[in-house]
Amino acid sequence: MDNLIFSLQITLPIFLTIVVGYALKQIKMLDESFVKTLNTFNFKVTLPALLFLDLYNADFYSVWDTGYVLFCFFATLICFLVILAGALLFVKDKSLIGEFVQGSYRGSAAVLGLAFIQNIYGKATIAPLMIIGSVPLYNILAVLILSFTGPGEHKLDKKGLAKSLKGIATNPIILSILAGIIASLIRLPLPFIVTKTMSNLSVLATPLALIGLGAGFELRAACGRIKPALVASFIRLFVQCAVFLPLAVHFSFTGEKMVSLLIMLGAPTTPSCYIMAKSMGHEGILTSSVIVLTTLLSAVSLTFWLYLLKSFGLI
Repeated sequence: MDNLIFSLQITLPIFLTIVVGYALKQIKMLDESFVKTLNTFNFKVTLPALLFLDLYNADFYSVWDTGYVLFCFFATLICFLVILAGALLFVKDKSLIGEFVQGSYRGSAAVLGLAFIQNIYGKATIAPLMIIGSVPLYNILAVLILSFTGPGEHKLDKKGLAKSLKGIATNPIILSILAGIIASLIRLPLPFIVTKTMSNLSVLATPLALIGLGAGFELRAACGRIKPALVASFIRLFVQCAVFLPLAVHFSFTGEKMVSLLIMLGAPTTPSCYIMAKSMGHEGILTSSVIVLTTLLSAVSLTFWLYLLKSFGLI
């Protein structure tokens, strides 16, 4: 019961913030133009600020573990490739493949994950290693899959590949991650005014992303995407954990490393999926449905996985 309450305290406020965004749209306080501007602002300003500060404040020299970073990287890559192969075979509406794949493999590692780990351990010392191993790859793969699927899809030719590579090279989230890692490694001193300003922006990232998600959520349209949304949610919350957590035990990962992996593999789909999908021309309905479902159901799924990990003395 304690684990359930603990998970609910983290996930329910997130879900309720989405509901607030949806309600504000229904009473006409928010409109489509505002939501579009809000999503662009989050994508280009608040999320990059959040990721930069998380990595800038990390002490990589004291906690670095190459094997752990590689495990996070290859687990993410394998999940993506297997889900993509399955989507190509079984998703009938090919325009949904990009959203389905992104919603299935890409969890809220940096936003929800850090808060979750801090609630357990007081601070997140290992989580930045997981972020290095997974989050840059999350975004690179998302740009690629969203570029080649959906509305105005591009063929896998030189022009399409060049456009995708340009999208990766100019992606604000990827650039902020690289900048944060470099600034941390060289221990770049930043004035308090700069870090405080970025902190003020970063705290807006999650609530604004959730409000934008709720405001852009279309309940009737989402019902038409319920089957792929349920499948993607099941993959996100259960399948990836069932495959890779036992493998992590084999590599002797325990404690915060194991909890960080749990977040990477089984946390709710990140709200930035919706922002990126909309920014790249996708309708976003399937993505928003998966985010809502995984956020709501993660209180149960994360509690289940935490209970198993505690039962086996792994955390």
